[in-house]
Amino acid sequence: MISFTPTDEQQMLMDAVRRYSTNDVRAIAHEADESGDIPASVLQTGWEMGILPGNIPETMGGFGETHSAVTGALAYEELAYGDLSVAMRLMTPALVAIPLVLDGTDAQREELLPLFLEETPPLMTAAFIEPTFLFDAHHPQTTAVPDNGQFVLNGKKAYVPLAEDAEWILTYAWNVEQVDAFFVQRSAEGVTVGPREKLMGVRALPTYPVTLSNVRVGADCRLGGAQGANFPRLLAHSQIALAAMAVGVMRGALEYAINYAKERVQFGVPIATKQAIAFMLAECAIEVDATRLMVWEAAWKLDQGQDATKEAYLAKQYADKAVLMVADSAVQTLGGHGYIREHPVERWLRNARGFVTFDGMAMV
Repeated sequence: MISFTPTDEQQMLMDAVRRYSTNDVRAIAHEADESGDIPASVLQTGWEMGILPGNIPETMGGFGETHSAVTGALAYEELAYGDLSVAMRLMTPALVAIPLVLDGTDAQREELLPLFLEETPPLMTAAFIEPTFLFDAHHPQTTAVPDNGQFVLNGKKAYVPLAEDAEWILTYAWNVEQVDAFFVQRSAEGVTVGPREKLMGVRALPTYPVTLSNVRVGADCRLGGAQGANFPRLLAHSQIALAAMAVGVMRGALEYAINYAKERVQFGVPIATKQAIAFMLAECAIEVDATRLMVWEAAWKLDQGQDATKEAYLAKQYADKAVLMVADSAVQTLGGHGYIREHPVERWLRNARGFVTFDGMAMV
């Protein structure tokens, strides 16, 4: 049976992340978007909350009783409520840690997981998206060809967070008959990181194109070793993470629009009393709750060890459309003010437009 009541531990985490998002993140979000940089102190404060270490099981050296997609989804929503760029930047290490928890070999976990329990986040990221028309996550054009006990990787990736400074890049590639992930050192011969991408949204999140040209890695660098990784499950964890973040963006935009509508007076009454505005905001509220419930259902199924491929896909597809609708409605509610950069709704709309593109850029 699905329970919609957070545990005491989950509620404490949600409250802590909400305070951080409201007090620390909101205060710097506009300037971070303008400058393209997030203050290190804000990121360090977020890391010290232990969201990722707390979702690594104690049996693997972490601080949590078990790994929980539901707990992650709750935290990610609150982070994105503050700002999407900060949320994705802060949780970039999870792109490596969660696959390790789910599919890593004992040797891979012993070597790398302790790095995620340090006082500062490790320099790790993942390369998933490709700069190709109609990119198919289930059949990437980046290839991993077995060769004398090694793998030779060739391909191009885009939207790789923090790639310039990363020490390891978990790279997804097509391996004969399935999608696998490989630990690739940033310094390996054949790895080229291009200039920082200029994005429409999440402008405070540094992303880069990465090219792999005959990059050789050992068989022990394949996530999961000889067995490989359960890619459909990893993709579901990513889709749930992104959908949860979309809920956070939606919630922030809706709350801002409602408050504005209550305060903005035209013809002697608040515009919130106008049916056109009230009905539009009511539709937005429905979308927020509907998307959240889809996220929770998919995450719950994963935590039960069930196949959540369909539920995660549907949650992500629904979220991609809903977040755009809610953010756009917030801009409309503000009228001409919604197009002014001093109001956050235009930033939320730009960020919302990117969710359909963000495959693999978050992991819960």
